[in-house]
Amino acid sequence: MASSKEFLDFVLEQLSALPDIRYRAMMGEYIIYYRDKIIGGIYDNRLLLKPTASALKILPDAKMELPYNGGKPMLMVPDPENTELLIHLFNSIYHELPTKK
Repeated sequence: MASSKEFLDFVLEQLSALPDIRYRAMMGEYIIYYRDKIIGGIYDNRLLLKPTASALKILPDAKMELPYNGGKPMLMVPDPENTELLIHLFNSIYHELPTKK
């Protein structure tokens, strides 16, 4: 099942206070970039993030879910309506992600 453009637009609006948020459509889903690093994506209308140490600490009870068959487990954001939480997550995760090759 592909993700809707409406859900993508909603998530982007929630993140509008952050600089350099962009996305790339890929096979009906969306990869989310923050300051040129892949931080997660939207899969089947779920916001999934890379499971870094800080993300797991901030969301200790969040489910790990597969973005697609054969994909690596990612952390599902249970409350994408919480703008403050999303901004905190993105800023925390960013520093743990590898630099662009």
